[in-house]
Amino acid sequence: MSLNNFYNVKNQYYIYILASKRNSVLYIGITSNLVKRIYEHKNNIIEGFSKKYNVHKLVYYEITDDIESAIRREKQLKKWNRKWKLELIEKNNPEWKDLYFELI
Repeated sequence: MSLNNFYNVKNQYYIYILASKRNSVLYIGITSNLVKRIYEHKNNIIEGFSKKYNVHKLVYYEITDDIESAIRREKQLKKWNRKWKLELIEKNNPEWKDLYFELI
């Protein structure tokens, strides 16, 4: 089994928040393979916002088995004001640990 398939549980979707550092730039995304996607962010494989602003630290994520609810949640979080996003992270990860290393 390839590493790619090992971490991709069928019908699981992840809404995630990356940060450059505590209380700094945030990025919200969605994926079906969280380990692979965060690896791509960390290694600047993906062009765009996270690469440009050095946003590589996984500070929050949610899991769902429904792609439509995942998309709705991602859009909802993106519309939230910054204070609400920070409170969500603080509530679940008060030390702002990089959760990626707990996944691998």
